[in-house]
Amino acid sequence: MERRARDLELLDLLDTHQGVSFEGEVWRIVREEREPLLGYPAGARWDPGSFDVLYTSLEREGSLEEIHFHLSRQPVFPSKIRSVLHRISVRTQRTLRIANLVELKALGVTPETYGSLSYQRTQEIGDAAAFLGFDGILAPSARWPCQNLVLFTEHFMPADLSIISSEPVDWDDWRKRRDSERRQRERTS
Repeated sequence: MERRARDLELLDLLDTHQGVSFEGEVWRIVREEREPLLGYPAGARWDPGSFDVLYTSLEREGSLEEIHFHLSRQPVFPSKIRSVLHRISVRTQRTLRIANLVELKALGVTPETYGSLSYQRTQEIGDAAAFLGFDGILAPSARWPCQNLVLFTEHFMPADLSIISSEPVDWDDWRKRRDSERRQRERTS
């Protein structure tokens, strides 16, 4: 992968952030055979694929919506994949907090396209944040009204992350429940 020069204005802007600590529970879905606390260079929204990350959500439904979106992009929804939802205890020290879409816009992310698969600017932000020593990014989910916590795993000790519980995900059942809840909300609004 060819490394591009980092955006100096972005580095200066992020360097003004002190970072926040976070201690709480997050949700993460992985395939059954995958270690849930093992990061990898995903090349997704907040990492350019050059360092290991864990994508998590502060809400259970946020995690489900995120993974379902990506699985649904395949021509046929994968029926053989066995997913497991993990509730994880996490403790961070210096996390870049991007509270909302207004703050994203100030960093050069177009709110109208934030939910798309156009990741260039968000990957630049993630790369810059990792370079500046942040241990992760707390940012709005593109799929659910909640925050996601993206952890840069090289900054964590084993005591900072632990699995609280795990449960299999039945995607058919989840979709039926979600669709039913959506229809109910539409009838009452």
